[in-house]
Amino acid sequence: MQRIGAAIVASVVIMVGLSGCALQVGERDVLRGDRPDDPPPTARLVSASAPAWIVDAVSLPVADAQLGGIAASRAGNGWTVLYFGGNAFHLDRHGAGVLDAFASCPGQVVAVTMVDYRGYGRSTGTPTIAALKADALRVFDHINALQPGRVVVHGQSLGSFVAAYVAQQRPAVRALVLESTTTNVRDWGNARMPWYVWPFVRLDIDPALQGIDNVATVAGYAGLALVLEGEEDRITPPRLAKQVYAALPSSAKQLLMVAGAGHNDVLSNAAVPPAYCAFLGRLPAR
Repeated sequence: MQRIGAAIVASVVIMVGLSGCALQVGERDVLRGDRPDDPPPTARLVSASAPAWIVDAVSLPVADAQLGGIAASRAGNGWTVLYFGGNAFHLDRHGAGVLDAFASCPGQVVAVTMVDYRGYGRSTGTPTIAALKADALRVFDHINALQPGRVVVHGQSLGSFVAAYVAQQRPAVRALVLESTTTNVRDWGNARMPWYVWPFVRLDIDPALQGIDNVATVAGYAGLALVLEGEEDRITPPRLAKQVYAALPSSAKQLLMVAGAGHNDVLSNAAVPPAYCAFLGRLPAR
């Protein structure tokens, strides 16, 4: 989400004096897969809490691509978290921090699966919104077949749209966690623009992005849900995250506004792991 935000702000500076200008927002603004000159992923995931985890590689064939990721596990009878990262997420750069955040929940989180989006890191192919949604269902079905009825779906930023879609489509999802989330591309883009350009610039949203709306998506999920939002988030504003939370129909939902946290440091905030553990502790056994 950060990349598209920077693009919008930069374009606004150019367009501010031109009445009636349209700012094009397409899939390539949201999904920026690896480029040829990007450094290759490291061969090994390194985590400060690595001794607590047994890490195995995950490789899943999908249409026109091969998805690569990891499944980290430890002893216990808790839950498996399927984690979807933001638009800049790379397993080998950021995955260790995710594992470290769950290290303090040994009784609740006994496995974490992370898979790079197609076109990112360990995964091949070209990223599109439609492909990411199909891939996410493929990954969930694979994990749920191994741990039936024990999978919690967690999405951060862009990943919150992916996680919400999986929860809407798969009744087997046991709980949904949305971190640094927002409503839709138009609301989010408008929130990123300075107020003084509103009369001059309108957003022209690509049709592939117009159907992505977390408010509508979460309305189709009635299970246990947790929304995590940094009070200082300037990328996905808290007021939009609160709209997503309000749209969740379940009475078994919780909103945690994290003091001092921004967009990408919510999960690592000291206040979050205890709340996350307690949230999962309320899940009924199956």
